[in-house]
Formats: sequence, structure tokens, C-alpha cells
Amino acid sequence: MAKKIAVRQRRMPPQRTCISCRGMFDKRQLTRVVRTPTGAVSLDPSGKASGRGAYICSNPDCVARVIRSKRLERSLKCQVSAEALAHIKDRVGTSKEEGVASGAT
Repeated sequence: MAKKIAVRQRRMPPQRTCISCRGMFDKRQLTRVVRTPTGAVSLDPSGKASGRGAYICSNPDCVARVIRSKRLERSLKCQVSAEALAHIKDRVGTSKEEGVASGAT
């Protein structure tokens, strides 16, 4: 008799959706923007900060669309200051280039 060998399945990395292009990506390929419990909006490089979060891919078109259409404000359910938007625009489009190569638009 042949013994059955249990095959261990690989664990899939967590998937998140970009709020602009609605593409599904690995969590590490996206940039998380968080509204903290105090109401401040900032980038969350660790992905673990407490508060309401939204994910943006590094595609420059997605970043521009998020700012132009106020999708970030709707996702975070708060007003986002012009300084915070400028900071996000500067940091997100240049931080992770691998998200563009596998993007789904």
C-alpha cells in the first residue's frame, strides 16, 4: 500500500485593492495612507499603524486620479489637507516601482 503524503499549500500573501484603479495587488506592493484616531493623515510604510487606511498603487496616473477625484477623502472619511496631498504625491509615485509592472488598469 502506498502512503499518502500531505502536501503543504503555500500561504498566499494578503491582497489589497488600489482605491484608484481597483486592481488587486499584494499588500507589500501598495502604499497605505492612514487616518489616525486623532484625525491626522499620513503615509504608513509599515502597514500596521492604527486607524482607517486606504491603499494606492505606485502608478503616477493612479496617484493623480486619487488626488483629482478626492477618492482618498472618501476612503478615509475626512478632509485631507493640501500639504498631506502634496506629500503623498511626492512619496507614492516614486517609492515602489515594481507595482507599475504588475499593475492592472
